[in-house]
Amino acid sequence: MKVSEIEIPEQLKEILERAGYENLYPPQIEAIRAGALKGRNIVLASPTASGKTLVAELCIIYNILKDRGKSLYLTPLRALANEKYEEFQKYKSLKKRNGENIKIAISTGDFDSADEWLGKYDIIVSTNEKVDSLLRHKATWMNEIRTIVADEIHLLTDQDRGPTLEITLTKLMELNPEAQLLALSATVSNADDIARWIDGIAITTEWRPVPLREGVYYGGEILFKDGSAKKISLNTGRESLDIALEVVHEGGQVLVFTETRKASVEYGRHAANALSTELSDSQRSKLNTIAKKIMTSGEKTRLSELLAQQIKGGAAFHHAGLTGTHRKIVEDSFKSGMIKILAATPTLASGVNTPARAVLITSYRRYDPGYGRNPISVLEYKQLSGRAGRPKYDIFGEAILIAKTYEEREHLIETYVCGEPEKVWSKLSIENVLRPHVLSTIATGFAYTEEGLYQFFSKTFHAQQYDLKSLKLKVGRILKFLFEEGMVKPIKDVLSPTKFGRRISELYIDPLSAVIIRDGLHRRPSKLTDLSLLQLISRTPDISPKLYLRGRENSRLSAYAEKHYDELIFKPTNSSYVMLIYEQDYDDFLSDLKCVAVLQDWIEEMSEDDIFERYRVEPGDLLRLTQTAEWLLYATYELARLFEHNDLLRKLAVLRARVRSGVKEELVPLVQIEGVGRIRARILYNNGFRTMADLRRASLSSLTALPTIGTAIAKKIKEHLG
Repeated sequence: MKVSEIEIPEQLKEILERAGYENLYPPQIEAIRAGALKGRNIVLASPTASGKTLVAELCIIYNILKDRGKSLYLTPLRALANEKYEEFQKYKSLKKRNGENIKIAISTGDFDSADEWLGKYDIIVSTNEKVDSLLRHKATWMNEIRTIVADEIHLLTDQDRGPTLEITLTKLMELNPEAQLLALSATVSNADDIARWIDGIAITTEWRPVPLREGVYYGGEILFKDGSAKKISLNTGRESLDIALEVVHEGGQVLVFTETRKASVEYGRHAANALSTELSDSQRSKLNTIAKKIMTSGEKTRLSELLAQQIKGGAAFHHAGLTGTHRKIVEDSFKSGMIKILAATPTLASGVNTPARAVLITSYRRYDPGYGRNPISVLEYKQLSGRAGRPKYDIFGEAILIAKTYEEREHLIETYVCGEPEKVWSKLSIENVLRPHVLSTIATGFAYTEEGLYQFFSKTFHAQQYDLKSLKLKVGRILKFLFEEGMVKPIKDVLSPTKFGRRISELYIDPLSAVIIRDGLHRRPSKLTDLSLLQLISRTPDISPKLYLRGRENSRLSAYAEKHYDELIFKPTNSSYVMLIYEQDYDDFLSDLKCVAVLQDWIEEMSEDDIFERYRVEPGDLLRLTQTAEWLLYATYELARLFEHNDLLRKLAVLRARVRSGVKEELVPLVQIEGVGRIRARILYNNGFRTMADLRRASLSSLTALPTIGTAIAKKIKEHLG
């Protein structure tokens, strides 16, 4: 079927044809024949690059042009939301029936806002968590949604992200029962289960635009699923690197998935050394430009130096320890073909679209803190291998696992290469992730009685798969907790959120975090400092990422606790740590204290590199920690205001600003200026430019004479000051 044959408006056909779409792929044809353009709910499970996104785009644009309301596109990550937002830009010239152009918006931040400005847009791209937050704030435009797209629907089975996606979709279906829902994924073996939940049709296909050859390497050759084999020449002494180099010599690119961050950095180093001698002068020049971009984006650290050095050789590593800016530079450079071998942890597989000729999986095990090394699921393997094969560039893709023994090769072929991905199972019944959703369901009016609460949860994907009895027991326990902690009160037979309960739901924090913050504010230490408040937020279950103890940190952090004993809100007692809710293990107490120490050093302007050396917290993790801490300090400020701890408001506001930028208090006004981060602010301050008045009086030449402050930044400073 050709695009010209679809029953869609001519202006839409023209845009698609200009974008290079001529013939539809089989999964797209199947979706249209199943009623995608007639408003049917559809679960589309087809491999990466098989055209799922175009089906979603067609439904969204078609419905908007037919005046069928707004469209909401949900993704699990901000990076994916940004990618989808850019893809939708090709439609902004389309005219609606009223003569206006289609308006597209993206919203991924600020979890304490209804974002009413989104009401004037036709397509809203957002993350699952942000949409959940908008529902909690009762955004008035949400009931105008008539097309909902849930990307990466297999994440329903993810313990961290799944429950939020499930509750968000349940609420959207309840709020907009006439809306069309499209659920997309590359790997869902039980699409029928999800289709029954959303009252839709399941379309499952293995068709790919680029055929995939899956195999396992052992003893000098790759044995593929179809029985064919491929010999690999051994030159470098590292088998997986030999495979990658052979793909590069054939004109392809390679994605190498490693078990750990350290392994990805090490692999990237060896790959860069092997590739660097083969680069042309032109390639070397372009790669040097990319490397310079790495070194001038953010603070200079040993990690950024390692990355820049590898990029010069045509390879790179990618993991969550890198800042978002550096990860994007690496992804863009790989997409453009400049980086030939990219060694990554599996975080890349759940991120933006980065296909390669070959995917190499060096280890089928993953380390989980507290659980040790365990085999990955078949579903994760299929997600990783699905990246192999670049449409328009490759005639086939290769996904290769590495085996160390003959027996392991047989196991990998049977389990992964020939295996079926596990079913997607709801994770909603995990009590700590269920707790905030029970509160938000009451606070937003999706349930007014205990029976109504159970009725709401009977509409979830969990209820589709399991007996509701066990979930009702957990909901009942959570409801008891919400009553006891003053978040919900029964008025006759009606469940009514208190002011405290409603605010917690809006602030998008765990009710347990709110209890810890509320009670911690009441039981202040004899000496309340910034460290006290940092300990308060570090104690909450919302703090992320969790910082685990390493080596000899126990003794150092115990000494830290003793030194700051008078400042601690929660104090260790012998080998245990008595808390308001339950007893905490002493190691957990020290782990929280490690978080406090990292944040304390950050706001005292310790460099990212020194923080890494002292605590082994990489820049990307530090960024996520400071962002989470800033949000929790905002929540603490709001709860302090609610409970009239007015004497703490200024202290909390200043501390939040310091955590956001990593500065001492005297630099807070300076870092508010666009382009002036912690390093430039310190340079300005140390050179006598300490106030806004000082900067107003300063000449451009006196500012540009300072290190790192060129003409562009100097002009920005002046513009900021009016």
